[in-house]
Amino acid sequence: MDREETGRPPLREGLVLGAHWGFLAFFAGYGGYYLLSLVLSAAVPGSGGGSPDLPALGPIVLLAFVPNLLLGLAPVLGSRRWGRGLRADFGLVPNGRDVKVGLAAGGFALLAGYVLNLLLFAVYGTGPVTSPLTDIVRGAEIGLGWLVVVALVVVVAAPLTEELLVRGALWNALASYRLPPWVVLVLTSLVFAQLHGEPERVVSLFGQGLAIGAARMITGRVGTSVVAHAANNAPAALALLVGS
Repeated sequence: MDREETGRPPLREGLVLGAHWGFLAFFAGYGGYYLLSLVLSAAVPGSGGGSPDLPALGPIVLLAFVPNLLLGLAPVLGSRRWGRGLRADFGLVPNGRDVKVGLAAGGFALLAGYVLNLLLFAVYGTGPVTSPLTDIVRGAEIGLGWLVVVALVVVVAAPLTEELLVRGALWNALASYRLPPWVVLVLTSLVFAQLHGEPERVVSLFGQGLAIGAARMITGRVGTSVVAHAANNAPAALALLVGS
């Protein structure tokens, strides 16, 4: 497979402070994400605990997704500064094979999340089913147009930025040290599960992360995992629109 397509640089390429630049991009994006999330949670009235008390303005709802931009921005800047560019480092634009593999992996991710949640309910009992998406829009009067924008963010923007960070920068950094692919898959899936900050769903998120990461591992391209992630998020976005 062409090295430009796989996004797996040689061990000594693109080092920053003695480590692969992907680690710097990952921690910068991850840290910026949480820092900006704290700032926004303090700035939005009523967000100190539980659901934020959002005003009746669609654009304000999108503030909840602003920190996600930093997740993808750090890998983009790192690739331009120390890497070989987005195409060579990540294989970001999906091709035909990426779409096929990604859709299949996205379906497996949905199935994995569903089965794991059923198992958790069987062990711990059922409780109120919560969704970060419904928590964000609860209490806000949002027009259908803005709901469509939010749905597009969930299906397009969030998968793009999260995949650039986890299965782009971090994956490449780990792979550059010749770790076995399955180890990289497991480690990035753990990070993916933790990134969402939902302890009650961490097991199912890990299972979904394995399925999405498998798409990245099969083709060696982040574009595949972006498609898988988008397919995994699509039902939640559709439910948001239908429920409105």
